[in-house]
Amino acid sequence: MKRRKILKLSSGALIALPACSSKKGDQAPAAGKQSGANPSGPQTQPVRLGANTQYRPPAYVNKGLRNPNMNLPSQFNGQTVTHSRGLSNQPYVAMTFDDGPHPQNTPRLLDILRTRNIKATFYVIGGNVDRYPHIVRRIVAEGHEIGNHTYTHRKLTSLGDSEVRKEMRRTEDAIVRAAAVRPRTMRPPYGALLQRQRSLIFSDFTYPTIMWSVDPNDWKRPGPSVVRSRILSGAHNGAIILAHDLHAPTIDAMPGTFDGLLSKGYQFITVSQLLAQKGQA
Repeated sequence: MKRRKILKLSSGALIALPACSSKKGDQAPAAGKQSGANPSGPQTQPVRLGANTQYRPPAYVNKGLRNPNMNLPSQFNGQTVTHSRGLSNQPYVAMTFDDGPHPQNTPRLLDILRTRNIKATFYVIGGNVDRYPHIVRRIVAEGHEIGNHTYTHRKLTSLGDSEVRKEMRRTEDAIVRAAAVRPRTMRPPYGALLQRQRSLIFSDFTYPTIMWSVDPNDWKRPGPSVVRSRILSGAHNGAIILAHDLHAPTIDAMPGTFDGLLSKGYQFITVSQLLAQKGQA
């Protein structure tokens, strides 16, 4: 028989409390404890989550695409004064970068190129070469090509012959001092160079003038996605692609640009290699 406990209050009134069972089976488990629980803490069952089908990796993540190793000749036939593209029957493109080296952007670009085994051509400004010779040495050490882009980036069409020669010579000397290599091609700032000046430079320095066939206008800073889209849509066999490692958004566009071109079957070579292929046609 269950007994009720009588509690006497200070006022003298008596109240009866509900009876408690003396059977263990009727007792409520202590807080935090369950039947069969581990005394060291509550047990939890592993939760199996389904696949996250909504996740998409960022477009700039390299998917393991690499430019193939190519042992192509780089000695070209020095007869043509101006070039803007290579052969149309070969899936080769030459990626070119103007106005560097830049202390932050160029090393970042070199990392991106190295990951994909891509060799590019850098048209450097002589003044920047003298400021950052260690970057020029790295460019050469990693197998890229160096081209002459004048010393002060002035518009050559506004200069006399002696000043044009001075721009070429000072830049060549700076490159030789920095990396002990001599440039084999030149690109005029703004693409501005008279035909007479092209012949003069070709005669005095044996530099052919290198223009381009794909221009994303990245210097206007339209944004990385626009730069990438313009290069991918404009690319063709033998393309010489213009870009500038002076601008951070351009570097941001390069991983997706390179991966997109590689996925389309293009292979990257230097300008000299492109001209050598052209010379064999």
